[in-house]
Amino acid sequence: MTIRNSAAAQAAELRANARRGVWQRLLAALGVRTGRVRRADAVAARWEHGAAGEAETARLVAALESQGWAIRHDLRMPGSRANLDHLLISPCGTAVVVLDSKHWHRGRTTTLVGGRVHCGADDRQAQVDAVARYAARVARTLDLPGVVVWPLLVVHGSPIAGGRLEASAPDWGGAVHVLGPARLVPTLAAAPKAHDPARAAAVVARVDRVLLPYVPGPRRVR
Repeated sequence: MTIRNSAAAQAAELRANARRGVWQRLLAALGVRTGRVRRADAVAARWEHGAAGEAETARLVAALESQGWAIRHDLRMPGSRANLDHLLISPCGTAVVVLDSKHWHRGRTTTLVGGRVHCGADDRQAQVDAVARYAARVARTLDLPGVVVWPLLVVHGSPIAGGRLEASAPDWGGAVHVLGPARLVPTLAAAPKAHDPARAAAVVARVDRVLLPYVPGPRRVR
């Protein structure tokens, strides 16, 4: 399956920008990596790491399409430079899932410490708060009474303590679910089984009107 992946595109753009110009090309031909190129490659590697997680999530959730879920990837967040990694519309037309992919350290367990999500000793609560903000903004943008928006974080690499966590976030009334990839599809597939194709199609049409494909802007590495 091929999907548009802005994280991979950002990585390629960073690498290409750092190598532009006669001087940079000459040094590259001589096997010399300047500080500018090394910095760009380091940032690009992080983008590529994230892109791998997004691609794996896309592969996993594709199985839900046969159950009536509609799936969109890499959408522009209205009024923001952020993008939505994945957005899923339930077959009953009453739920929209804002799904963010992360790829955290494989050798560190993701846990709740004092109510905050940590990967090992690293506090990752900011990323939980971010997906909650995305969900709140999507709910306001869609403005569909009777449609619930769920924020969900799927973490690749790092094992999740207990298989799943329920975190809280400022200004979000419910839980933000943090799952490993093995729990992702079973959790969504266990949602209410009722299908309402007409209602789901109306939600999909609204999503496609107001949440457009993400087009990343240029990034500079100094």
